[in-house]
Amino acid sequence: MRSVTFDASSRRWLLRTPGTSYVVALADDDAPRCLHWGPALTAEQAASLPGPAAFGASSFDSTAGEEELVSEVGARFETPSLQVVLPGGDRGIEWRHDGHEIDGGHLTLRFSDRRHPLLVELHYRVHDDSDAIERWTVLRPQVPVTVLRCDSAAWSVPALDGYRLSHVTGGWSSEHALSRTELPVGETALTSRRGLSSHHANPWLMIDGGDAGERHGEVWSCALAWSGSWRVTLTRTTSGRASWTGGFGHEGLTWRLEPGEEWVTPVFAGVYAPDGYGEASRRWHDHVARHVLPRPDEPRPVVYNAWEAVGFDVNEANQRDLARLAARVGAELFVMDDAWFGGRTGDSAGLGDWWVNDERFPDGLSPLIDEVHRLGMRFGLWVEPEMVNPDSDLYRANPDWVLHMPGRSRTLLRNQLVLNFARPDVADWAHKWLHKLVSEHAVDFLKWDFNRAFTEAGRPGDPDQDRLWIDHVRAVYSIMDRLRADHPHLRIEACAGGGGRTDLGILARTDQVWTSDNTDAHDRIAIQRGFSQVYPARAMAAWVTDSPNPLTGRAVPLRFRFHVAMAGALGLGGDLARWSEAELSEAAELVAVYKDIRPVVQFGRLWRLPYGVQYVHGDRVVVLAWHGPVAFGTPIAPLRLAGLDPDGRYRDEDTGTVHHGAVLMSRGLPPLTPGGGYTSTLLRLRAC
Repeated sequence: MRSVTFDASSRRWLLRTPGTSYVVALADDDAPRCLHWGPALTAEQAASLPGPAAFGASSFDSTAGEEELVSEVGARFETPSLQVVLPGGDRGIEWRHDGHEIDGGHLTLRFSDRRHPLLVELHYRVHDDSDAIERWTVLRPQVPVTVLRCDSAAWSVPALDGYRLSHVTGGWSSEHALSRTELPVGETALTSRRGLSSHHANPWLMIDGGDAGERHGEVWSCALAWSGSWRVTLTRTTSGRASWTGGFGHEGLTWRLEPGEEWVTPVFAGVYAPDGYGEASRRWHDHVARHVLPRPDEPRPVVYNAWEAVGFDVNEANQRDLARLAARVGAELFVMDDAWFGGRTGDSAGLGDWWVNDERFPDGLSPLIDEVHRLGMRFGLWVEPEMVNPDSDLYRANPDWVLHMPGRSRTLLRNQLVLNFARPDVADWAHKWLHKLVSEHAVDFLKWDFNRAFTEAGRPGDPDQDRLWIDHVRAVYSIMDRLRADHPHLRIEACAGGGGRTDLGILARTDQVWTSDNTDAHDRIAIQRGFSQVYPARAMAAWVTDSPNPLTGRAVPLRFRFHVAMAGALGLGGDLARWSEAELSEAAELVAVYKDIRPVVQFGRLWRLPYGVQYVHGDRVVVLAWHGPVAFGTPIAPLRLAGLDPDGRYRDEDTGTVHHGAVLMSRGLPPLTPGGGYTSTLLRLRAC
């Protein structure tokens, strides 16, 4: 079966994934329209779909709908996907279809404007092992063009009785808070204007008819592969239709394209699932593993990060001591965090001076790295390449390297400014010192941080300075790509004050993301639940830290902290020197258990449970369940599992008890006994 086919008689294209179909057709005016996005169709069924129709009921209504990229020409009153100003002041595009190309699962639809030499390509890509449909747009002007908005794609869903929007909100240390609300009539904008995907929103959404749950109901979803500012605008019309358009940039930015330039947008992928939010998530996880992550089949190591133990008081002696303790509890990667470089003794100075502090490391980093390797761990470093403190040699020598405007003050956030990576000389400087650092110091891992949003985002003297919002992110991508190509052993974790840069664009270049600076296990349950809607467990860095938690002050048992963190890529970040012998021994036991279940958690399929998660991989099942304090007498329901063979039997690997799959899914496991505190459990099952 071909994944993309064309029916010339009806001017429509059928794209097929393993479980879904997508049908695009040309209207009479050549505008591309979506006829179907949902369950799989045969070619014959796709040919029988009603053709594109105008929706206008009066001279005040839009006459178009379900367009693949919404223009401004004609009676189109939805949010435009493509806003361009052409010579003479003409806006938008009057579609003229110029042909198409099918290359395996890649479909290119070519268009031009009927009056101006502006070429537009709509790209679609499907895979034989993923239900995601990847879409992006390419502009090729032959005349000067001003671009106000150029989205990657517009998406439409069938007419439903109602529309519910799922997305995440939050802030620093409260990322990925899941929100499910009715989509109001009118326009709803989801966006980041901060220069990164942000803590406050994330570039994905899900739409259902208001009747979906974890295991039932149709769900349509999209995710943008972009790590800078972005926007998605949803429209629900009074006539009962819903659609959205999205891409990079935000309101108020413009770009100037010259003749012969090529403007390529990031991928905006879509996934349809017939069986609820859980199935939508599993389809996203499969796609991310197979077509986004650079090393999807590599187990993520157990990390120990020294930040919460010593903060800025870094030196060779305390790092050696912590490395020995980290190795004792089973860590596989030791990461030294901030303050190993320049004159860095706090967050007010030294950022940008990327040479080893010879007072803290008199013989350089090699003795520490050698010791870490001798202990059987890999070695990693924290870096923040895109930032600079004004109190640094770098800034004093190059004050014009930062984002700034000549008539505005330079706002300090966390005592730092943003370096302008849209400048080739700045990006080249960053690549050179990173390449040297990795080459000369046997660095295996970089934690790449980004600790403030863009402000005063200008570049004096540049006639098209708004491009820096795009070009900066592209430069970050390029540097990461070059580092990985030059150092195949290098692994990278994306971080932006926690989870502020979490998206499919950064995941294509990194191995995992730092989910949140909030390591409180109780808070992490909700953070991780929101993260898991689109992103897989193997990409979710999750630490066990001290109790009481240094951020929230909440005291939580060690086992509870581990059980929550075991749901992702396990790490440790507490001050191990203050842990008791009993805590260190228990931690070592739990790390060993995690290494046993790691293939199931990191490579298995996820089912979210009412108060826990379940992973299935091959013949193994792992259940992690937890409860915080509840009032005495509060009933807790049994934990009903999912995704098992109802005719199968499953042996508890720890007790030997045999369970029937049908019983585990219908009656469930006995409920946790809260006992007034924090209770958790880990269950390992194997099909027998």
